[in-house]
Amino acid sequence: MTPTALAITFPLIVTFCYVALCAVSPFGNCRKCRGFGYALKKDRRGRLSPGKTCRRCHGDRKRIRVGRHLFNVAARLHRDGTR
Repeated sequence: MTPTALAITFPLIVTFCYVALCAVSPFGNCRKCRGFGYALKKDRRGRLSPGKTCRRCHGDRKRIRVGRHLFNVAARLHRDGTR
């Protein structure tokens, strides 16, 4: 395979895989709390203990993926524009 063809097909494969992931699982773990629902903090001895609820996900432990958010925005824009 030539380098040009590889440079074209590799990003396309990655993009289609991410689109499939967003379609199958539109929600992912929160990046801030890593899906625990609360901020993990370390005490003086270095042990992890639960802190306050996460401000980003509000304790829901999940967030919407960027690709799914863009799809929702595009669908909303199309729906509002065709009314």
